[in-house]
Amino acid sequence: MLSSGPVRVLTVGLLAALLAIGLPAASSHAENRTVSGGRLDWGIKASFQSYVTGPIANGSWSLIGGAATVGQSNFRFHSAQGTYDPDSGAFSATFSGGVRFIGHRQSDGSHQLELTISRPRVSLAGGGGTLYADVTSKDRNTGKTTSASGVPFASLNIAGVNMRGGSTAVQLQNVPATLTAEGAKSFAGYYTAGTPLDPLTLSADIRPAQQQKPDPKPSDNSAPKKKDKRTERSKGGFEDAAVDWGVRRTFREYVTGPVAQGRWRLSAGAQDGGALFRFPDGTGGYDPKKGTLEADFTGRIRFTGEQLDLALSGVAVRVEDGSGTLSADVSGSDFTGKDVPLVTFPAESLKPKDGLVNLREVPTKLTREGAEAFGGMYRAGSSMDPVSLAVALDKKAELPALPDLGSADDQPTSTPKAALDGEQQQRTTSTSSAAGWYGGGAAALLALGGAFALIHRRRSRRPSPAE
Repeated sequence: MLSSGPVRVLTVGLLAALLAIGLPAASSHAENRTVSGGRLDWGIKASFQSYVTGPIANGSWSLIGGAATVGQSNFRFHSAQGTYDPDSGAFSATFSGGVRFIGHRQSDGSHQLELTISRPRVSLAGGGGTLYADVTSKDRNTGKTTSASGVPFASLNIAGVNMRGGSTAVQLQNVPATLTAEGAKSFAGYYTAGTPLDPLTLSADIRPAQQQKPDPKPSDNSAPKKKDKRTERSKGGFEDAAVDWGVRRTFREYVTGPVAQGRWRLSAGAQDGGALFRFPDGTGGYDPKKGTLEADFTGRIRFTGEQLDLALSGVAVRVEDGSGTLSADVSGSDFTGKDVPLVTFPAESLKPKDGLVNLREVPTKLTREGAEAFGGMYRAGSSMDPVSLAVALDKKAELPALPDLGSADDQPTSTPKAALDGEQQQRTTSTSSAAGWYGGGAAALLALGGAFALIHRRRSRRPSPAE
């Protein structure tokens, strides 16, 4: 055993050698960054979806809170909010939206199977993590309904993924997920703890913690210029309103699917919220005594694909006698018309609260004219996507924010995106790329006759997603 003296001398010599070859000094801890905007794509469990909609359960699922669908069987949750530490790679973000499953309809009209999963939160650190969720479920044996917030629903595996050094976005693809004991209980006993769930993919925008909240994105529809224009110029008049409508989920999937192989394009101010489209800048009139409302909106959307070309613009909403109608100018290969009534929806209460008239996700029915506009794809009376209507009646009222899907593309990589520059680039080089520095240091020490072996443990390869 070496005495303390030689050890001290060797330590000093080692430090001097490392400094001589240019090993960077330990950088100060990077401050946490704020996660703001992004999406989580997760199918929960594909076999469960098939069971719910199959001939045994004979049920269905529905989206809530602005959630959308993407791909063949994934649900898209939106508007990530949380924190990220670029030094340690610790990440935590909550996403909005949810999905509700029902099945096994009973004689009284209720369902034996009822399960709602919403507001998933992903927490990652040290090669693993947990997905939490708000869960409401009905026990299939007792029929008792329970609700719980922040249930640790699934264990996540990110072994081998370097989470450090992200600057503008964190992106992860096909992260393996396994049902926890708490998740199995909330799953009403349909699966046991340890059951593989669908892998998840996420993308989240990050910004410096000290940065002030940026100017609202166009999707917020609350730019100062617009607010400044908003006045009560006449009784019941308004100049700030928005209507959100996704047309129909199955129609969107048809457009982008293997048959039509198409897409949609937004113009004239229309905005894409994932599961819905926003037509903004509404102006019109509202009479609280009569319960009537008229509003005209900007924005245009055009769907194109194989044997498909359909554009909607000039969207308007009319409410009278407790019923609303959404109309639009339609331009298509098989149908063209002005101010065509497309869907109707219930609007029994238009009473404003805090200066805002707000109808949230009310159901819609396709009109006869709407059925013609869609080329007979759907019959009159068919359920279409719900409509949300928000009308600001005074300067203090704010329209609901559009779901924020973040700025990253739809095919994220399996590691955090490191689009770095300046000081953050230098900081990341000295932390996440430490293996390269240590390797160079070892070679230099050996050249100097040093008797130390610096061992670098290579990160294990990322495991394949659960089948």
